Amino acid sequence: MHRSVGSTLTLDVLEPAHLILSVAVASAEGLEIDESLVVELDGRALEVKELADGHGTRLHTLDSHAGRLTVRYEAEVDGRAEAPAFDELDIVRNLRPSRYCESDTLFPTAAKEFEGLTGRDLFAAVTSWVGTHLEYIPGSSQPTDGAVQTLLARQGVCRDFAHLSVALLRARDVPARLVSVYAPGLDPMDFHAVCEANIDGQWYVVDATTLAPRQSLLRIATGRDASDTAFVSTHHGHVQLAEMDVRATVDALPTDDVTSLVTLG
Repeated sequence: MHRSVGSTLTLDVLEPAHLILSVAVASAEGLEIDESLVVELDGRALEVKELADGHGTRLHTLDSHAGRLTVRYEAEVDGRAEAPAFDELDIVRNLRPSRYCESDTLFPTAAKEFEGLTGRDLFAAVTSWVGTHLEYIPGSSQPTDGAVQTLLARQGVCRDFAHLSVALLRARDVPARLVSVYAPGLDPMDFHAVCEANIDGQWYVVDATTLAPRQSLLRIATGRDASDTAFVSTHHGHVQLAEMDVRATVDALPTDDVTSLVTLG
């Protein structure tokens, strides 16, 4: 499988700031990545430092003065990622409630709706339930909305669908986490977020939006929820996003069966 992905961010830095970028494809055994990352402030290149996070996540940090900041990332990716090694601590961490995935609050809902379901049947039921109870409406949610607010509003974007899926699965004692991805086939094109849940030590993709085939998704960042996976975070300054362009294609777009178990590759 060959995938071409990239993103261009144009940011107005209104006062000096420290930024953390999460736009690079995550490293993984089985993937060959040919990539470039260029960060410029008013046309001048800035120094960027790469930090390794869990699950192959690669963060890029930089300090910027006021001005127009442009981030350009491009990657050509061959192959499919191999399954990661089992991590018992990761299982424990992703069974707990988190900021945007209030699984403790949603325990009664999950118990009623998914009683007696496990494994593949539970994954399919959660995908169907979230997909039919929420309406995908761009711009309909706030950046600080969690799974409970999403369920009350009955609408959201991909991160909201993923948060609710994660929370419901955790409430049924299934380890689940959020993954930001490049998504060939997504329309309209954007950064995408999906749920990743564990059965018997293997992580599988749960995407209730069904907006892109899971087989061609490329991992960017992995975390408890969106607080760990934002494509840009700002500290000690004031930054506004002016423009964003995301690109993702695959040599052959697969057909996805939502009842099948699919790993991120």
